[in-house]
Amino acid sequence: MQGNIIDGNAVAQSIHQELAAELKKISASRPPCVAFIRVGEDPASVSYVKKKQSVAEAIGIKSRMHILPQDADQKTLDALIDSLNDDDGVDAMLIQAPLPKQLNERASFNRVRADKDVDGFSSANLGLLCQEDGRAFVACTPAGIVELIKRSGVPTAGKKAVVLGRSLIVGKPLALLLMQKGIDATVTVCHSKSENLAEICRSADILIAAVGRPDTIKAGMVKEGACVIDVGINRVSCAEKKSGYKLVGDVDYEGVAHLCSKITPVPGGVGPMTVAILMRNTLQAYKSHLGLA
Repeated sequence: MQGNIIDGNAVAQSIHQELAAELKKISASRPPCVAFIRVGEDPASVSYVKKKQSVAEAIGIKSRMHILPQDADQKTLDALIDSLNDDDGVDAMLIQAPLPKQLNERASFNRVRADKDVDGFSSANLGLLCQEDGRAFVACTPAGIVELIKRSGVPTAGKKAVVLGRSLIVGKPLALLLMQKGIDATVTVCHSKSENLAEICRSADILIAAVGRPDTIKAGMVKEGACVIDVGINRVSCAEKKSGYKLVGDVDYEGVAHLCSKITPVPGGVGPMTVAILMRNTLQAYKSHLGLA
């Protein structure tokens, strides 16, 4: 089975090395800088941001951490975003989601200046992506998925790609990426109201599961020889683990892997690529601000 596994950790490490080498060739008065905004002390958010900071440091990207209390109001968050927008020493900004319920995620994402929006969640960058404009910062998880597909040698031109999930963070931008000129897949997007879901999934040459429900994709939903990309990261109870849980994807990995030409594991598949693309976007923003892009 090992031969068909797409190792996201290995591909991400290659990207880190490429970015570090590129950065060393740039002679400038300051290094790239990414600012992280975290609201509250959600353990998963704390862990994710620490990982991003660690990778940034290894590449040579400076990071700033801004932490607001769990009960912060929108005015306070807006003021912080505005100050970072106006700071010429900050190239990139990331607001760690999810935000507490009293805060408006969409308004917060849209407040980030487009040339610093390395998460690619703003309406400005989504619009540029839709127009296939090279200035767009593309959401990191979809861009990471496409990079995995490319670097794994999976053919896309004329192939049928089925995206299961229509979120703003993954499904919608991923569909736009897969249909772009140069990738040229024929794309179907499915969701909770889709009829004949298993039949649609079985038609896919490339099947991407991003629904956030464990083991949604079973063997009967996968065509033999398909490439399966599992975006899900779900915690399920596991008495054998010290933590009391284990991480699984949206795909029944054990039941599906033998059918696939390529498949991503969870963990170690798509997850590391999200961070790698964030760093690539940050370097792109830095070069643009220096007039090097």
